[in-house]
Amino acid sequence: MNTRLDHIGVNVRDLPAQTAWYQAAFGLRTVFEFTLEGPGLSGVVLEHPHGWRIELLARPGSTPGLRAPDPLTAALTEGYGHFAVTTPELDPVYAALVAQGAGEVMKPGPSPEPGIRMAWVADPEGNLVELIERSTSFSE
Repeated sequence: MNTRLDHIGVNVRDLPAQTAWYQAAFGLRTVFEFTLEGPGLSGVVLEHPHGWRIELLARPGSTPGLRAPDPLTAALTEGYGHFAVTTPELDPVYAALVAQGAGEVMKPGPSPEPGIRMAWVADPEGNLVELIERSTSFSE
């Protein structure tokens, strides 16, 4: 099957604030904004220079869903738990995200997968983001 992942969707409470945070924290640019008047759903698609995308969605009256404080707790609930990005420089990326307001979940350290280092942060609304540094080459 000839497919590839297109984007990750994250439901948020404050669309403008989360849009600004993801743009500043990850260097994303806005590709597309939309509003569906009937249900009152608003969204924005953001893209990284390497091509990965995240779609932020907001709807009046939304309520917080299950948000785990860490990846082990997230694994106790079936369904979406986090998204992950790779970086060739885990420590400075982790520090930059925390400086941008990300919550510290797990400081950089070894992953259970050999040759991998990982860290975890939470965006300002508590959504988990995994950061991965592979010992193999990273192509820009």
